[in-house]
Amino acid sequence: MSGPLDGIRGIELAGIGPAPLAAMLLADLGAEILRIEAPFEREPAVTIKRDKDVTLRGRKAMILDLKSKKGREYLLELCTKADLLIEGFRPGVMERLGLGPEDVFKENPKLVYGRMTGWGQTGPMADRVGHDINYIGLGGALNPIGPADRVPPPPLNLVGDSGGGTMFLVLGLLSAYIETQKSGLGQVVDAAIVDGTVALMAPFFGMLASGKWKNERESNMIDGSCPWYRVYETADGKYISVGAIETKFYKSLITQLGLDTGELPDQFDESRWNEIGASFERAFATKTRDEWAAILEQHDCCATPVLSLHEMGSHPHIQARGTVVEHDGVPQPAPAPRFSRTPGKIAHIAGTAFWETEELLSRWGIVSPGW
Repeated sequence: MSGPLDGIRGIELAGIGPAPLAAMLLADLGAEILRIEAPFEREPAVTIKRDKDVTLRGRKAMILDLKSKKGREYLLELCTKADLLIEGFRPGVMERLGLGPEDVFKENPKLVYGRMTGWGQTGPMADRVGHDINYIGLGGALNPIGPADRVPPPPLNLVGDSGGGTMFLVLGLLSAYIETQKSGLGQVVDAAIVDGTVALMAPFFGMLASGKWKNERESNMIDGSCPWYRVYETADGKYISVGAIETKFYKSLITQLGLDTGELPDQFDESRWNEIGASFERAFATKTRDEWAAILEQHDCCATPVLSLHEMGSHPHIQARGTVVEHDGVPQPAPAPRFSRTPGKIAHIAGTAFWETEELLSRWGIVSPGW
C-alpha cells in the first residue's frame, strides 16, 4: 500500500489555484488521480515551467477535448470508474457541457462530485470573478492583518486559496467518500473559498463575542500589537519571530535578551506595550539573526528565525524530519501529514509529459476505438 488513500480513484479537470493543490495532496496520500487537460492552453496568470510545477506531482495527465462529443463520452465513462471528481469552473460551465452532477450521477450514482469555486455554487456573487485577496477580503480575514497605519497586506494566497479552498475541498471529498461507503450514494461537495475562509475565522468569532477582540488592526494579542507576539529586525536586516505568550516563556525570552524583568512594565499592561516593544527592538538590533537563533533555540522562548524558501530546507529540524525533499531535481515539500503504517510518497510531476490517451483509458479499463 502506497498511502492511506490507496485504491481510491479520482478525476481532476485541470484548473488553477486550490484545485490542483487538492489533487496533489490526495495523490501524495495514495489516491490515483487522472488529470484531464484541454487541447488548448489557457493564458496563465503566473508562468511556471510545467516540469517544475510541484502542484502537478503524483498524477498522470492526458488531453481530452470536453467540448467535443467524443471527449464528453470518454469523461462520462471515466466517471464510471472513479470515486471522486474535482472541477473548478464557474457555476454552470459543467452543466452546459452536459457533464454536471445530474449527468454524471446517471452514469455513476456513487461518485463524489467536488466543485471548487471562490464564491460557491449559489448566491448573488456566484458567477463573479475573483481571486484569493477578494475572497478573504469579503470573508473578514484580510481586515485584521497588518500594521494599523497601512493597508492590509495580502498574506500570499495561503489563507483563501490554500486554507479556505484546498483544505476544505479535501475535507469535503473525503468526508463524502466515507459517507458513500454507508449510503451507496454520491453527492456534490460545494467547496467555496469564502465559506472555508469564514470557517477558519471561528476562533475570532468567539473572541469577538466575548469582548476579547477589537476590530482595529494592531490592537489584539496576535495581530502585531503585543510586543511578545511580533517580528523583530536584527543587526543584519533579517528577522526573528517571537511568540512568548505564556509568562514562563516570556520571562525566559527577557533573560536571553539580557533585559531585567524588574525594569520592564508588567507583561500584560497594554498601555505600556510600546515601551516593552522598544526594549525588544533595541536588544534584537545588537546581534544578527543567526546569532540570536543560536542563543534562543537553546531555551523555551518561543522565538525562531524567519527563514526564506532558500534557507528553510537547510534548517536542522526541517532536515531531520525530511520536511523538504528533492524530487525530479526540484526541492519541494514532503507528503503531509505522516502515517505510521501507510506513508504517502511523491510520484512524478504530471507536467513532464502527457500520457497517451488510449494507454490511460486502457489503464482505467476503457477500450478506446481510437480517435
